[in-house]
Amino acid sequence: MAVVPTGATKLAALLESSGCEVLATDRTSRGMGASLAAAVESTASADGWIVALGDMPAIRPETIARIAGALAEGATIAAPFDASGRRGHPVGFSRSLRAELLALDGDIGARPVLERHAASVVAVTVDDAGIFVDIDTGDDLRRLTSE
Repeated sequence: MAVVPTGATKLAALLESSGCEVLATDRTSRGMGASLAAAVESTASADGWIVALGDMPAIRPETIARIAGALAEGATIAAPFDASGRRGHPVGFSRSLRAELLALDGDIGARPVLERHAASVVAVTVDDAGIFVDIDTGDDLRRLTSE
């Protein structure tokens, strides 16, 4: 599911045409934490959530599948790490953290949940540079598409 601002009809249509479920909400104006809480609230029956950021398009599908697999095997939190031990995205959260995810607000995202449960994070070692590729500017996008 992609969370978009209410009124972002072109973005919602583009995402939907790619097969993505879309949640449009005014809560996006309060930041990433509020957006995440809205998504968790709208998927009450989910066994867990993989939080993938929209500005990180280079993550390989197999990385996401491995995070999902770690959750299915019982991880409370699962995150991709490179061989040097540096954590990237996306991060998966089990259903046991639903209440904490629902309480998120503002623009910090799920960082407080990660910090509270740092000892429970299952490290999924991947060979995927995309877990660090963040597209914030036009130059970032040009670099990504020229590689």
